[in-house]
Amino acid sequence: MKQAFVALGSNLANPISQVESAFAALENLPSTRVVKKSSLYKTAPIGYEADQLNQIPDFINAVAELETDLTPLELLDALLEIENQAGRERPFPNAPRVLDCDLLLYENVSMESNKLILPHPRMHQRGFVLLPLFEIAAQLSIPNHGKIATLIHEQQFTGITKL
Repeated sequence: MKQAFVALGSNLANPISQVESAFAALENLPSTRVVKKSSLYKTAPIGYEADQLNQIPDFINAVAELETDLTPLELLDALLEIENQAGRERPFPNAPRVLDCDLLLYENVSMESNKLILPHPRMHQRGFVLLPLFEIAAQLSIPNHGKIATLIHEQQFTGITKL
């Protein structure tokens, strides 16, 4: 079995319930076991114009550690299916979403294709990923970026609250 980490996020249609349902869906993936689940984190939206922020609900984010026999692309397809089952739509980049499931890390695999980049290219900059990831895998390092603990101490993350 291979080790993988998945980020979960939602800011529509009862986000706490969406993330908890996604944890359950991960448990039901073939040849896959959830090893650890982080706490839920409430995160203020980022990447929007100032006049949009009052209209965008906060996100609920979490991270899961998996053991899986699925390949990275098989796991990605399974994550996309979980999103689709939740009713995920993609009207524009970073749009509010019912559910987002991102494959962050898969063993020590580095890959770049049209469909998947591993490790996730922006995870080292996102407090809503690093904080829950640190909670469940404090000693983890992100290839080409270093230990999560160091990355967290080098940045200030505002607008993120552990529930």
